[in-house]
Amino acid sequence: MENSLTLAAIRKAQERLGDKIIHTPLLHVCQLESRLGCKVFLKPEMLQITGSFKARGALNKTLQLGPDALAKGIISSSSGNHAQALAYAGKLLQVKTTIVIPSDAPRIKIERTRAMGAEVLMFEGKQAPRWAYVDELIQKHGFTLVHAFDDPDVMAGQGTIALEVLEDLPDVDTVVVPLGGGGLLSGISVGIKECLPHVRVIGVEPALAPKYHVSRQNGRPTHVPAGDSIADGVKAEMACDFAHSIFQKYVDEIAVVEEQDIVESLRLLADQAHILAEGAAAVGIAAVLSGKIKVLPEEKVCFVLSGGNWDLERFFSIVH
Repeated sequence: MENSLTLAAIRKAQERLGDKIIHTPLLHVCQLESRLGCKVFLKPEMLQITGSFKARGALNKTLQLGPDALAKGIISSSSGNHAQALAYAGKLLQVKTTIVIPSDAPRIKIERTRAMGAEVLMFEGKQAPRWAYVDELIQKHGFTLVHAFDDPDVMAGQGTIALEVLEDLPDVDTVVVPLGGGGLLSGISVGIKECLPHVRVIGVEPALAPKYHVSRQNGRPTHVPAGDSIADGVKAEMACDFAHSIFQKYVDEIAVVEEQDIVESLRLLADQAHILAEGAAAVGIAAVLSGKIKVLPEEKVCFVLSGGNWDLERFFSIVH
């Protein structure tokens, strides 16, 4: 996959996706600026099709598959947001879609994936054996894999967020991105840095799943067991080789945040910005709020809010 994620690929993805996705707005939210200590701009990907950024990458990959690959059906594994996105892509292209979902995934994400016609297979166990099960199904049925994050075409689709940010805020100083499997930060960091190298790009992980933070410390991709974070969308355990190499070149910092700071950020977004973000989406706000990322009063900081697919009962039980 070396050199296969480029600015040209991201621009082609933007053309390919066209009106199949939403150019989400960039919101200047003055109400948050006194708490965060900077100029605050929010990129609310919960307004994207299927409620998260994942539709961009899933569609960019699936739209490039040939008829033979599509005829065999597509498959992936996901805690929920990529599952919904791939189910949407399958429905749009009338392709059989199979998703292996961990048993602890939010109920609403499972239900919405099924509602779009995908076959959902629940899996009890850790991330590595879950992907091994996906490989078994591919060998048995000939499915075509559309990986949730470790794929340059998926990354290029996510990178279209960077182009939208630069179009709407060309003088942005810092872009803060939730970091799970690595596809979102890979695409955005390449898109931003290849256009404006001086812009700071920062990834944020929960302390209960710090695989890329540890990988950066170790100088190599490292597997780190994940705890039960409320930021379920970014609690991946595997640090991928390709994403790690991209981060070494394009990402300025990787910050780690505690659960209580994520909860406070969810409250802040709901109360002051009137945005219902899921836990993964709030980690960037949490990093600035807790001082893990240092900012200046006049610094224009764009926070990518990755999604908003919540079980409402769980949301209110967390932020009450």
